[in-house]
Amino acid sequence: MRSLFAFLLAAFVATSASAQLPQPPEIAARQYILLDLASGQVLAEREADAPADPASLTKLMTAYLVFNALRDKKLTLEQTLPVSKRAWEERKGGGSLMFIDTTMSPKVDELLRGMIVQSGNDASVALAEGVAGSVETFVEQMNRQAAAWGLKNTKFRNVTGLTEPGHQSTARDVAVIAAKIIQEHPGFYPLYSLRQYTYNNIKQDNRNLLLGRDPSVDGMKTGYTDAAGYCLVASAARELPNGKRRLVSVVLGTASREARASESQKLLNWGWSAWDAIRLFEAGKAVTTVPVWKGAKAEAKLGAAGAVFVTVPKGEGEKLKTVIERTDPLVAPLTQGQRVGTLKVTTATGAKVADVPLVVQEPVELAGLFGRAWDAIRLWIK
Repeated sequence: MRSLFAFLLAAFVATSASAQLPQPPEIAARQYILLDLASGQVLAEREADAPADPASLTKLMTAYLVFNALRDKKLTLEQTLPVSKRAWEERKGGGSLMFIDTTMSPKVDELLRGMIVQSGNDASVALAEGVAGSVETFVEQMNRQAAAWGLKNTKFRNVTGLTEPGHQSTARDVAVIAAKIIQEHPGFYPLYSLRQYTYNNIKQDNRNLLLGRDPSVDGMKTGYTDAAGYCLVASAARELPNGKRRLVSVVLGTASREARASESQKLLNWGWSAWDAIRLFEAGKAVTTVPVWKGAKAEAKLGAAGAVFVTVPKGEGEKLKTVIERTDPLVAPLTQGQRVGTLKVTTATGAKVADVPLVVQEPVELAGLFGRAWDAIRLWIK
């Protein structure tokens, strides 16, 4: 009975703490997630790890690998690529097209716009072949990248997002891919804000309706198949007194183009209105100084790897509580960047906000023989 009471008490405390967090609005989507990129915190989610057909959201990973190839000088934006019969035959699949054919030699820059703005399946195939030589090899690269990021619920079978057995992802995994593009390829990210693109005298509008409705939305990608329903990744940024704040929402399996836009808008509006972004520490600033044993220095400075942001319920910023959990005793040698503890951040009611890894800010070398021996004795006595 005592154990049962303890379990029920713990469950009640946990439930009470989580109940203090803002509750998201009802979202008419099969799966969704809302992420604050500054803090890396998930603000809301439902079935975010449930496997789903990602439709053309697949092209986020396709684009990421093309951006990598451009960064690594394996391609240039002005380089022309041939249009293979395989790329041309994408028009038989019934999906979105840039409308290229085998007589054309589009530039990489044009193909990127065709894939991102027009969601062209033919452009996706042409780019994949240009990067890897074949679609199959490119898909292998997509899956290796997903595995490297730890996306265990994502498996790619093609570069376009057309429905195929085994081709799947999740709302959470899609959010990770979108975040990687934003963070690692800021120079290419503005392509996702283009409202329309014309190629070969064919003008097509970007299907992301939020680009014309919400000034803070500056990307990213739509998707649709019969199996997936209507999907949207929306990215929005606002300049705030403590820096830029960016939210990324992913909705999967909505009922229409209008629904994916309106449900994404609900999530973003709630993210702005119900939560505050707080900068706890500047980059390079020590959070605490702790004693070191057997070191050439008596103390070590501990801090985060970079600036620390947390996202908290509106008005809770001044009430945050922090607790440091660290390795004790801390024994030299210590290398710069070595993780030795965690800064736990909670609201005043005890609801978890974030666990921030604490790392050594400056290396601590071993002390001399006498210093090590003296500290060994002190540790033994302690």
